[in-house]
Amino acid sequence: MPSAVTLIRSRALAARAEYAYAATAPANARLIFLAGSCPLDAEGATVGVGDYAAQAAMCVENMRTALAEAGAEITDVINTRVLVASTRQVDLVAAWGVVREAFGAHDAPSTLLGVTVLGYDDQLVEIEAVAAVVD
Repeated sequence: MPSAVTLIRSRALAARAEYAYAATAPANARLIFLAGSCPLDAEGATVGVGDYAAQAAMCVENMRTALAEAGAEITDVINTRVLVASTRQVDLVAAWGVVREAFGAHDAPSTLLGVTVLGYDDQLVEIEAVAAVVD
């Protein structure tokens, strides 16, 4: 099924960004608001302790599961927010690289933030997302 999401790029804004600057969904779209996807396994343990990329990968995997259960997939995501518990840009980039690769050509608008702490023990990454589908 084709995505209801239209990604918008602007030639007037920096071409360096690795994502669309805006996205739209039609008025008849059903919006899906995902809780922050965390790097937790099925037993609730934090995976990839100390590894930003491994935690980002687990977050993406959990996000894909939540999307599927809501009747959507990654190409239906209209916006993301990637939270990284670090003050070092290199750590943010490590997490972002994994997220960017997972989204591929569907480079939905995203915000990448360094934060001081996240909710679970040893948690370094969390990904929030909104998706839109037309049923």
